[in-house]
Amino acid sequence: MMGDRDFRTTIKSAVDSIGKELEIDINSKDFQTIHLQEVVQCLRRSYYDRIEPEEIERRGFNELLSGLLRKLQYGSEPKNFEVDDIKLKGQIDMLVDDSILLFRAAPDELEDPLATDVLYLNACMWIYDKEDGVIVYITGDRKETTFSLTRNKKMFEEVIRRVRVLNDLLKEQKTPILEPSMECSDCQYYEKCFMKKKNSKQLSLAEMMGLGKKDEI
Repeated sequence: MMGDRDFRTTIKSAVDSIGKELEIDINSKDFQTIHLQEVVQCLRRSYYDRIEPEEIERRGFNELLSGLLRKLQYGSEPKNFEVDDIKLKGQIDMLVDDSILLFRAAPDELEDPLATDVLYLNACMWIYDKEDGVIVYITGDRKETTFSLTRNKKMFEEVIRRVRVLNDLLKEQKTPILEPSMECSDCQYYEKCFMKKKNSKQLSLAEMMGLGKKDEI
């Protein structure tokens, strides 16, 4: 801490401000345009982002890397893939020698790529009609881990299925089913799906099972 100023708060505000500028521009009312990021992540999260949005907590500039590359247009303009009367909209981070590159932040070096990133990259290869792609993970201490991928049709068909599902649920105003994953604990909608987060580390059996008081669920 230097002087009396809270620089941690200042930095957090800066990260939040930049993050908002780099967010994918999604028209929450246009249900016929579905963004690729919406269907590779939890559909319930994407639904709430449109219907009952809450601010996401950003933790550092490293998380903004992908958005910065898109903003600087090292890749290309967003492209649409027609799914019946729905537009699936995707955008890559970078295109090099006819290969698609995605850049992602990671807390540590990974042994395997994250499933959401694999789905995203594979779908981009179909949307942009490319055969090869690479995911590059970069840690806070600048260590890099790369994974290459050749496009897979069945994997893309699953993305298309999820596009149709999200489109239907948005039009019908029906909340998607739970899709529990490791990402739930950091999701801004955690308390909509589970119980309220506690400051105390000790939870009763009832609370652990989601059977607490009504105002705690």
